[in-house]
Amino acid sequence: MSYRRSFENYIVIILRILLLWIIIGLMIWVGIELGIDTKIIGAVVAIFGFFTNAFTGMMTLIALIPFIGPLIIKIVSLPVFWIINGIGYILSVGAVRAGYTKEIINYRVLTIVFLLGMVLGFIVGRIV
Repeated sequence: MSYRRSFENYIVIILRILLLWIIIGLMIWVGIELGIDTKIIGAVVAIFGFFTNAFTGMMTLIALIPFIGPLIIKIVSLPVFWIINGIGYILSVGAVRAGYTKEIINYRVLTIVFLLGMVLGFIVGRIV
């Protein structure tokens, strides 16, 4: 009985994700048909997707594809870490010039510890 219930919950979650993406597609289509600026359409879609976890749901559905799905997710998610780290370095240069050397050292140490924690969590998650 519990197997059937979990399968039904799984189907409901997938249908919810697909419904969210149909809504996003309709929002884009209506925005283009009404001649709304593409930057506004993009911002509204990004905010809607963020608050409804539509992007996470789509990544989950892609990850379910055997063999290819996990590779696609790794390719998509890795540049996000590079961008975050690069922005941190750029901001650090400006802060060092402004005289915030001690704070920058604390910030960089915290960032490195955070990234190492994420990597270790990923490794432990793969092992377990």
